[in-house]
Amino acid sequence: MPTARAVLLAGLGGVVAISLLAGLSAWLSTPLVLGSFGATCVLVFAYPDVPFSQPRNIICGHVLSSLIGLAFLAVFGPHWWAAGLAAGTAIVAMMLTRTVHPPAGSNPVIVFLAQPGWGFLLYPTLLGAVLITLLAACYHNATREANYPKYW
Repeated sequence: MPTARAVLLAGLGGVVAISLLAGLSAWLSTPLVLGSFGATCVLVFAYPDVPFSQPRNIICGHVLSSLIGLAFLAVFGPHWWAAGLAAGTAIVAMMLTRTVHPPAGSNPVIVFLAQPGWGFLLYPTLLGAVLITLLAACYHNATREANYPKYW
């Protein structure tokens, strides 16, 4: 069972990360919040030492999954079966590239629901994932003894 301090710090990290992304989205008039980022915050702030919470997994997992979703949407159109193929392909691609980040598995589904353009890959996917990762590094290194990240 985690300590009360660890639980409160994890929750505060999620508040800060999502609030920062939402605030920047409003200020820049650019979407930086992705539904799967809430689950990313659970991993990165509550369990920062696990492989799924490391920068390579967060950034590459999100970008790769969104790219696959966008590609399948462009090639096959918004069909139910294409959404399933995109999600399954994203899982396989993350496993083969050693960039598994479970929240990113929902990105192809988000792509099929929202049907965004290719800009989705940069905003919110890449920039949001990078900002969460940088914030997590600053936050964890200021609030705990163990270093974050364990590796890049």
